[in-house]
Amino acid sequence: MEYEAIVAIVERGKANAIVKKVTDAGAHGATIAYGRGSGEQVFSFFRSLQVESSKEIILIISPREKLDTLYTVVVEAANVREKGKGIAFTIPICNLTGISMENGEKKDD
Repeated sequence: MEYEAIVAIVERGKANAIVKKVTDAGAHGATIAYGRGSGEQVFSFFRSLQVESSKEIILIISPREKLDTLYTVVVEAANVREKGKGIAFTIPICNLTGISMENGEKKDD
């Protein structure tokens, strides 16, 4: 079976709702990580308090046959077509070890 990764970088606090929608659409799970973009600005208030904009990074491993459906759900749920809401993209996976298949076997290409 061939797989691809769906990656979405979204505003902090939005990932759980997006993951819920994509798992309802057939994904078997996702990983959420936290980050900060290097192109973002740091806002300074009162010369001592700094507030940084942070992001959540969602990683979903998808069988190729489910990719279009799951990617569409991510794009719509994350609202990434709207400027400043984040980005979503896919990456082909050449080698994959450790993902559970539906029949309980481990995938090892």
